[in-house]
Amino acid sequence: MTLKEKIIAESKKLGIDKIGFASAEPFSDLEASLREQKDRGFTSGFEHPVIEERIYPEKTFENPKTIISIALAYPTRIKEKVPRDEKRGQFARASWGIDYHDILKERLEKLIAFIRQQAESLEEIAQWRFAPQVDTGELVDVAVAQRAGLGFVGRNGLLITEEFGSFVYLGEIITNIEFEVDQPVAFGCGDCTRCVKACPTEALLGDGRMNAKRCLSYQTQTKGFMPEEYRKKMHNVIYGCDICQLVCPYNKGKDNHFHKEMEPEVEIVYPKLKPMLAITNKEFKATFGHLSGAWRGKKPIQRNALIALANLGDRSALPDILECTKDVRPVIRGTAIWAIGKLGNREPEKWLSILSDLQKSETDVEVQNEIQLAEKHLANKK
Repeated sequence: MTLKEKIIAESKKLGIDKIGFASAEPFSDLEASLREQKDRGFTSGFEHPVIEERIYPEKTFENPKTIISIALAYPTRIKEKVPRDEKRGQFARASWGIDYHDILKERLEKLIAFIRQQAESLEEIAQWRFAPQVDTGELVDVAVAQRAGLGFVGRNGLLITEEFGSFVYLGEIITNIEFEVDQPVAFGCGDCTRCVKACPTEALLGDGRMNAKRCLSYQTQTKGFMPEEYRKKMHNVIYGCDICQLVCPYNKGKDNHFHKEMEPEVEIVYPKLKPMLAITNKEFKATFGHLSGAWRGKKPIQRNALIALANLGDRSALPDILECTKDVRPVIRGTAIWAIGKLGNREPEKWLSILSDLQKSETDVEVQNEIQLAEKHLANKK
């Protein structure tokens, strides 16, 4: 067996669902697109900031020859029944189970350890070098995966594989070992634009790119006030967004339960919303800290929980929401006031009086704006 064949065989034993080998030549075809996205303000700010390092592997790795790309498929349906005891939020599927960054890093490190074991001399061991990374690294992982033959980049900008659809996590290893490379996969969306049409914020541009700042997944991860136009559209999803994947024909019937650490727990990925409003930092880390959706801390999740309660019309949550108007964080106070404006319409006089009192002591300009908007909304209900 060649070294490549041995690596492929070992990858299956390690629980890697798909593997491919790409050249480490520059991704020159991405340069114009990446620069245009940045110039138009369509980037999220979560990407690696240096465009040259995203295009040229040699900028961050000496003498790169090959990039080994891997994919792990994740589940799309929860085995447990979601209780209907009270209003719940939900985390998008890509955030179910243990943080995928940790899972991928563990698989990549094990694969590197195996490759090192295959060295035939001490000199070879000394010469071989590896740089593993996931989506927090420099490279554009979907571009690497497409070049490595794992799938193609769809109109929604996600990698779509034949076996698992787009429900895959991606990672890669840059190495100075030269391997025979695999063939890239051709674009497979044809004339289909279901994801583009289904995106509630019109974030998808239709060519695999997006205005990342309009993506609901991005909006749920910001720490400031969520612009009002996005609040209703996020419904009860308090982290991420699945819509462009759920409508994709390639994803129909795809539900892969290959990895125990990816299995969702209903009380965690479909959490009760009211308790989220008063959760402490310690409780948040203990309950949700293992999720990739917890990386921004509890503030965005609490803000989103307030929005979700309003979207779900849960008037029973008004006392809990009112408590949030005392929060030291302006984002929480202001979002709670917005929620009151939506939920207090059956007793507008009562809530207008409360908002008037709040306005007298509020010093934050953005919170003051939220009070005015809520008052205007409730005044129309009198």
